[in-house]
Amino acid sequence: MSTKTTRDHIVKCADQLFYQQGYEHTSFADIANIVQISRGNFYHHFKTKDEILEAVIDVRLAKTRKMLTEWENQSDQPAERIRSFIQLMITNKIAIKNYGCPVGTLCAELAKLNHASQAEANKLFTLFRIWLRKQFTLLGCKENAEALAMHLLARSQGVATLANAFHDEKFIKQEVTQMCDWLDSFTSHATENQTH
Repeated sequence: MSTKTTRDHIVKCADQLFYQQGYEHTSFADIANIVQISRGNFYHHFKTKDEILEAVIDVRLAKTRKMLTEWENQSDQPAERIRSFIQLMITNKIAIKNYGCPVGTLCAELAKLNHASQAEANKLFTLFRIWLRKQFTLLGCKENAEALAMHLLARSQGVATLANAFHDEKFIKQEVTQMCDWLDSFTSHATENQTH
């Protein structure tokens, strides 16, 4: 395994463990055991757990940017793009039911710890916020695009938190349907405005 591949493997395993166990409850030994490399080799790539966390956040940011770009490339309709964001909860429903939202849980944990990487992790929410605001603006809701973006982010986080607390996959499906219906009300309103 090359140096880059080993490093990537460490980050991928750490990302999974931070999500499933939490950052604070994941040790170097936990990550090393999954990656199956010696402590010496492990320390060659990362000296501290904080360094791994920084790498995990960087990877998550890169993946999120790529996903948002893919959604834009898949449709020229802002409503369909927003729907892709909402449907992400269905795609990840089992993980959300078991562990909550990966962004929300990490940001909440780092905030409790008053961790130095908290601001960096919050950039994940900021990416979604800016992207959603742009889509609502394109949908014809420029005046309240920011409020709508924050509302959708807040609702999705609430759904993820409660679905995890009650271990309820059905709740996720029900809420996704309601969020899509809510989005459709904006789409029909925008269409009406264009025809008048």
